[in-house]
Amino acid sequence: MLFQHGLGGDNAQVEEVFPAQGFRRLTLECRAQGKSQPGDPALFSIPTFADDVLAFADARGIGRFAVGGISTGAAIALRIAVIASQRVSALVLARPAWLWSSAPRNMHAFVELADYLENGDKEGFANTPTARHYAVHAPDNLASMIGFFQKANPQTNATLLRAIATSGPEITGQDVRNIAVPTLVLGTAMDLVHPLSHGQTLASTIPNAKLIEIAPKALDRAKHASQFRAAVSDFLNAQGYQK
Repeated sequence: MLFQHGLGGDNAQVEEVFPAQGFRRLTLECRAQGKSQPGDPALFSIPTFADDVLAFADARGIGRFAVGGISTGAAIALRIAVIASQRVSALVLARPAWLWSSAPRNMHAFVELADYLENGDKEGFANTPTARHYAVHAPDNLASMIGFFQKANPQTNATLLRAIATSGPEITGQDVRNIAVPTLVLGTAMDLVHPLSHGQTLASTIPNAKLIEIAPKALDRAKHASQFRAAVSDFLNAQGYQK
C-alpha cells in the first residue's frame, strides 16, 4: 500500500497509525517534508505530489496498489484514485481536509500561519483569534501548527503552507462519484482542519465507501492510533491484502 503523510508530516507520522504487521507499506516523504529536498517551490501542489507518488511506484516496479493517506495525503490518494484508476485496487482516506475543490475554508488557518512563520513570530500566532479558537475546539490541530515553528527552513515551510493550503486535488465531484474501488474513510470529531463532515461527504459520494469515526486524536492519541490501525487492518484484510 502507498500511504501518504499529512502537511508537514513524514514517514513517522504514518508509522504511528498504520498496522505494524501484515502489510507492505511504502510512504514517499513529499517535497520539503521529512528528509526530502524541496526542489522548485513553484511546483508545490497536491497534483505535483501525486505525480511524485506515481513516479515513486514506477521506480519500484509497482503496477497496481492500494493507496491512502492522512489529510493532505488523503487528497493525494484521492487524486491518484482518479487519474490512475486502472492502477488502484483500494483507497483509504484518513481525516480528509479536502473534498475536490481547491483552497477549502478549513485550510485558511495555514495561510495565516505562514505569515507568522516567515517572521518567526510564534507568540504572535499563538495570540491570534484563530489560534485561541483552535486551542478550545481543536487542540491537536493547534499543536501541529505551532510545531512548524520548531522546523528548519521557515521560509520554505511558509511557502509550502501557502501553496498546499490554496491547492487542491484538481478533480471534480463527478470524478469522485466515478471511483469504483472499495474505499475506507476515517474521520474524527474535535478537528477543525479535517472536519468530520468532509469524511461524511466523501463516504456518501464514493459509491463503494464506508465511513468509520475513530477517537479524536485531541482527546486520546493512543486510542486514536489503535482504532486507526484496527480499521485499516480490517479493511485491507477484507480486500484480500496480506503480506
